[in-house]
Amino acid sequence: MIDKYSTKRAAVREHSKMQDVLMDLSAEGPEVHYWMTRGSVEWTNITIWNVGKVGEEYIKTYGHYHIGDLDETYTFLQGKGIVLLQKRAIGEDGKYIDDEIEEAYAIDAKPGDEIFIPSEWGHLVVNTGNIFLVTSDDSPVNFEEVDPVSLPGHADYEAVKRMQGFCYYIVERDGKPALVKNEKYKKIPDLEIIEASAYPLHK
Repeated sequence: MIDKYSTKRAAVREHSKMQDVLMDLSAEGPEVHYWMTRGSVEWTNITIWNVGKVGEEYIKTYGHYHIGDLDETYTFLQGKGIVLLQKRAIGEDGKYIDDEIEEAYAIDAKPGDEIFIPSEWGHLVVNTGNIFLVTSDDSPVNFEEVDPVSLPGHADYEAVKRMQGFCYYIVERDGKPALVKNEKYKKIPDLEIIEASAYPLHK
C-alpha cells in the first residue's frame, strides 16, 4: 500500500522557529528542539523532544490552543517531562483574553501517564529529563492542509506568540524544575508542579 501522505507526516521544530516563545529570546539552543510525526485515524502521532536547555529553560514544544470542540490525550512513552496547561479568560464580548489565565496546571509526567487536554485549553510539554522524551497523542490531522504536522489548522499558535510563550516558563533551578512567571501576562494563577495522579481534568 502506497502512503500518499508520507511526505507530510514528519516535521522538525528548529531553534529559529522557537525563539518567539522563549523566556530569553537571545538564548542559544540546539539546532532542533523536537521532531513530530503525524498519523491518521488509525495511527497515533509521535513527538520526540531533544535533550538540554535554552538558557535556563528546558526544551519545550511551541505551545498552542485548540480551535473548536477538540480535546486530546497525551501518553508518555519514554523519559520524563512536565505538561503545562492553561485556559484563557473570556471577555464580555465573548472573545478570549490572551493575557488573563483563569486556570492552569503544571503536571509532572512519566512513562505510562496519560494526560487529557480538554477543548479550549492551551498546552505545551517540556523535557525535564536527560534522555529523549517521547509521547504519543490522538490529536486529529488533516493532510490536505498546507502544513498539517507543525502548524495544524485546529491549533492557534498566534496567541502564544503574542504573549512570548505560556504564563509560566519551566526552568532548571538547583538541578530541579521550577516555574517562572511570564510577566507579559496581566493575570495568572499561582501554580505548583503536581503529579499526574493529582491532575483533576481527566475524562
